[in-house]
Amino acid sequence: MFALRSSTNASVRSASKLIPALAALARFKSTSSATSLKQRVEQLIPEKAAEVKEVKQKYGDRVLGENTVNMAYGGMRGIKGMVWDTSLLDADEGIRFRGMSIPEVQQNLPKPKGASETTPEALFWLLLTGEVPTEAQAQSVTDELNSRASLPDFVIDLIDRCPSTLHPMSQFSLAVNAMQHDSRFAKAYNEGINRKDYWDPVFEDSLDLLAKLPLVASRIYRNVFKDGKHGSVDTSVDYSQNFANLLGFGESREFADLMRLYLVIHSDHEGGNVSAHTTHLVGSALSDPYLSFAAGLNGLAGPLHGLANQEVLRWIVNMQKEIGTDTPTEQQIRDYCWATLNSGRVVPGYGHAVLRKTDPRYMAQREFALKHLPEDNLFKTVSTLYKVVPGVLTEHGKTKNPWPNVDAHSGVLLRHYGLVEQDFYTVMFGVSRAFGVLSQLVWDRALGFSIERPKSLTTEAIRKMFEKQ
Repeated sequence: MFALRSSTNASVRSASKLIPALAALARFKSTSSATSLKQRVEQLIPEKAAEVKEVKQKYGDRVLGENTVNMAYGGMRGIKGMVWDTSLLDADEGIRFRGMSIPEVQQNLPKPKGASETTPEALFWLLLTGEVPTEAQAQSVTDELNSRASLPDFVIDLIDRCPSTLHPMSQFSLAVNAMQHDSRFAKAYNEGINRKDYWDPVFEDSLDLLAKLPLVASRIYRNVFKDGKHGSVDTSVDYSQNFANLLGFGESREFADLMRLYLVIHSDHEGGNVSAHTTHLVGSALSDPYLSFAAGLNGLAGPLHGLANQEVLRWIVNMQKEIGTDTPTEQQIRDYCWATLNSGRVVPGYGHAVLRKTDPRYMAQREFALKHLPEDNLFKTVSTLYKVVPGVLTEHGKTKNPWPNVDAHSGVLLRHYGLVEQDFYTVMFGVSRAFGVLSQLVWDRALGFSIERPKSLTTEAIRKMFEKQ
């Protein structure tokens, strides 16, 4: 909706017609003279505010969609009730970041020297501005994050005092909440900042938080699963290389590229998923980015959201053990899938609430695997699953989308490079998701979005509503 500006005034009748035009415009490199991301966002705020004002004036009383009783009981799935400008999920095309598909992002966003994947820093510029950054602009985000990458002593002490039996996601959320001690927005709000300037300290908090997340996540990882020894940030390399270094896998250029890919494709997926919606909801109460993101992390920790990739990997490994081979045949996999379904369970990693085709995030990871680990037995099993499972689920008849989603692949890649501690996978997901939800949070405050307060009903109220008709 924003910054991918059309030169025509023709009305748009459907999102599917709008997407190709947006993507075409997003491909143009930024022509702004802005040398910093904050400067560019500040330049764009008046334009975006005017656009939102125009949309509300022209279409404010238009109906976005119909809500049904089943939607109310079914997790509000499909209800059109919030604005999330940084990404849009198309049922057929998958996620688009400011109008750009994942392949377009991979092709058009700048990459560090010697890398084969773009960076979350470049994506962050795209998400906040709707423009493809130049190499210099992407590098400016890297430099800015590196300059802020340090942890307060009390946060280090807090993490180090956590028992190794405390789940990594609980430690992650705890540390993010603790860093709220230094929130610039909380301080500015208490000092009476004008609401039109809210976005400024929210932007600063967001950069501070993003910069510190690899240090927090890696410290938890090294404490819980390794030797408790910790590295430091190298200001000469990008965010993902630093994250790989801090985790202890930095010597592998392939792993660093995997981190770039992982952090980009997991960053944003519209605003209705649990972690994004929670961050947005809590932020709407003017909670600062630390409190808002910590709340989102607690949602991400749920088995139905961020733990899905762990479940996929465990299911595959258990299948291999029960069958008795690392390379099961198509028929063996088919039989195991049916046994899973007939026992009342689901085949994890397949199906999606919105998508009706193979998740482009899955395909991006598959292409990475085909390039770097084609002979890995676990990847071979994942590939055979890709051949077999859609047919089984279609025959089963209870799945609208029988195709794999992002979770069907990510754990396999991490395991190949030696990151086998599955309880840490959701922490990595959280580091990635921060780029998306914090981008939108900046715009929530820049545009003065209201506190979220949907109407709820009791079951009795619903019954009476329709008994009267």
